[in-house]
Amino acid sequence: MLFRSQPWAQTVIVGRARLGGIPTGVVAVEVRTVETTFPADPANADSEAKTVSQAGQVWFPDSAFKTAQAIYDFNREELPLVVLANWRGFSGGMKDMFDQVVKFGAYIVDALNDYNQPILVYLPPRAELRGGSWVVIDPTINPSMMELYADPSATGGVLEPEAIVEIKYRAKDVRKTMERLDPVMRGLVEEMAASGVTAAQRAELDQRLKRREEQLAGVYHQVAVQFAELHDTPTRMKEKGCLREIVPWGGARKYFYWRLRRRLLEVQLEKQIVAASGSRKVEHSQRVAMARRWFAEDHPTSAHLWEEDGQVVAWLEGQVVEGTRCTVQDSIKLIKKETLLNNMKDVSSELAEDVIMFMAEKLSPAKRAEITKAVAELGEVEREKSNSSSPSPASEGEGSP
Repeated sequence: MLFRSQPWAQTVIVGRARLGGIPTGVVAVEVRTVETTFPADPANADSEAKTVSQAGQVWFPDSAFKTAQAIYDFNREELPLVVLANWRGFSGGMKDMFDQVVKFGAYIVDALNDYNQPILVYLPPRAELRGGSWVVIDPTINPSMMELYADPSATGGVLEPEAIVEIKYRAKDVRKTMERLDPVMRGLVEEMAASGVTAAQRAELDQRLKRREEQLAGVYHQVAVQFAELHDTPTRMKEKGCLREIVPWGGARKYFYWRLRRRLLEVQLEKQIVAASGSRKVEHSQRVAMARRWFAEDHPTSAHLWEEDGQVVAWLEGQVVEGTRCTVQDSIKLIKKETLLNNMKDVSSELAEDVIMFMAEKLSPAKRAEITKAVAELGEVEREKSNSSSPSPASEGEGSP
């Protein structure tokens, strides 16, 4: 259940909820226009209370700070985060800049970058993600934790289609397209380029070109805007690598339930790998590759099930329990062993003696006897090697006068 903080920063709604019984933190958007009241200053007799309207789908300084603060709180509570994104950007007025809207937007980036739990960002039906709001919640901020999804009817892009057309498809470019595609425009251009055209005829042709351009401008602008909108569709965003998956609203709850369960188990597994690796740094991509390889070892004939969240959850639930005999835990033990051996290579001879004595005290008498015997045999082998490599006294005497 979500609770709105009244009357502060009403354009953003934050709260704690459950997804199939999994506790989560939620950040949602108010799409309606809200009114914010600034109280009068009791110490100033000339001040008055003011009521200001704030548009929906926009981050203002107060709502940006509220978003960042909520994300920090959810991270301290170790809650996974679900963001229902539907922002058109940050409010960029002079007063908002004075109220440090940019700084509070940077707080959101810092909070997401430090987040240690899975983050699912979802664009609901007919939602849009534009401008600075796209930059603030882009999954590349925290690629090991953040994932972006969208409903088929959602749209996203840094610039809106009208702005893209205005910047990338200016009037001169539109006219070139008209002259290339419209037969009337093409004919008029050819007439003007013909030899023997008088100045009066050229002026008349130029006027006809302008009238024809005015007639076609509206149609060509609509087509250009529609073409720009095609770039903002979820299909195109997924093809460019911005989205992980297109999830229809009707099946979103079931999909995100299994996805969130899988991500929580994967994070738990990755923490075990990092702890076993010690000071050796293991990148996120390497940890994912390890988990996928272990899954393929347990499913040699159905490795393709790695893309099925439900199948992976069923496998991970029996693998992440420490102390059990399974593929993952056995592999983690090997990682610990390799890490320990690598650390022992840098131990000095004086410290190595202390380490051996310390470890010997922890061994059982039978194991201690086996190690003593192995060390004695190792000493015999070393003596034999040294005797075979050193020259004998008889051979030293040969050849002397």
